[in-house]
Amino acid sequence: MDGVIVDTAKFHFKAWQRLADSLSIPFTEEQNEQLKGVSRVDSLEKILQWGNLELNNQKKLELMELKNKWYLEYVEEVNPSDMLPGTFQFLNELKNAGIKIGLGSSSKNSILILKKLGIIDFFDTIVDGNIIHMSKPHPEVFLKGAKDLGVEPSETVVFEDAISGVQAAKAGGFHCIGIGDSNILNLADLVVKSLEDVKVETLHQF
Repeated sequence: MDGVIVDTAKFHFKAWQRLADSLSIPFTEEQNEQLKGVSRVDSLEKILQWGNLELNNQKKLELMELKNKWYLEYVEEVNPSDMLPGTFQFLNELKNAGIKIGLGSSSKNSILILKKLGIIDFFDTIVDGNIIHMSKPHPEVFLKGAKDLGVEPSETVVFEDAISGVQAAKAGGFHCIGIGDSNILNLADLVVKSLEDVKVETLHQF
């Protein structure tokens, strides 16, 4: 979801940066790249490691809830205009072609955001952070999505903007199209700038 169909990554960055600032831990956009596609708990652990800070589990839970509170404040204004280029057209094309569509996301707020974007009805299954136990690069999120859709990984194309997501797709035996920089997402089978560059015919090459 984040970075593929909608740019909520900027809100995650603002919320994590705000949290890191509150802990006096420096936090850069480069470090934020390493959090893309990673669960909330693992993201917090990375930030604490960068700050050489050890906290008890109760404090970690409080910080994760605080980060999510700030994030939800930022995404309150999300609307269909925030969809990334080509998203609605591509989803529509897939649906008209009878191709099943699943969402695989580490986010626990995916349903809220999809509703705000007005595209939730396109998805045949939604597998998110409320369901999965293993964070990317573990392929659990995509394996569960494929199972829900009744398809094999080899019959499925995953779209990812994060290194950890591409690694998860390949680990699970999926084809993968990277959205973003080909230098960063070089493990993907194909890298494009956005969904605007993808058509149904693109999927048939796999």
